Amino acid sequence: MTNHYRYIIFYKPYGVLSQFTKDTPTRSTLKDYIQVPNVYPVGRLDWDSEGLLLLTNHGQLQHRLSHPQFKHERTYWVQVERIPDAFALAKLRAGVKIQDYCTQTAKVHLLPKDPPLPERDPPIRFRKNVPTAWLEMTLTEGKNRQVRRMTASVGFPTLRLIRVSIEHLQLESLEPGQWRDLNPLERKHLHDLAFSKKSF
Repeated sequence: MTNHYRYIIFYKPYGVLSQFTKDTPTRSTLKDYIQVPNVYPVGRLDWDSEGLLLLTNHGQLQHRLSHPQFKHERTYWVQVERIPDAFALAKLRAGVKIQDYCTQTAKVHLLPKDPPLPERDPPIRFRKNVPTAWLEMTLTEGKNRQVRRMTASVGFPTLRLIRVSIEHLQLESLEPGQWRDLNPLERKHLHDLAFSKKSF
């Protein structure tokens, strides 16, 4: 593996755009946190989503990890309004129709307790008479605002969305706004994963 390639994982906070160029003066971008030239995000996270973002200057690896044909897993913790029943969970797993598209099968389960996460800034708006629940959802595709559209389609709107892993890469000890380079073992695993997977 060539040494000049750079691989960074970043804990994207809420309200930060997954880009380095500033389109809107009031919105933060990756440039406010990462001063590393010529790295670009693999895929994206919406401005109102949080969590793991992978950045690299390795164009071919970036393509293989972000293209849906290679089916790389991304896992999210999703706080939803109300508590989804077994029927809603089964629909999410099997695939739901969002706009003119049917989502692929997904791994979805209800978390038994709230996950250990820092408070969001700003906090979500709680409604006293409406309970909330946390789901863990693992997808192999990334359509625009897919997770939010999926949960809304079964009647449980998303309140908060955090990506916690991309394949073997985890947020772990990072806090919102922090980033680090991948260690050699992580880089090797990522490279092996990206270039050994066949498209479907």
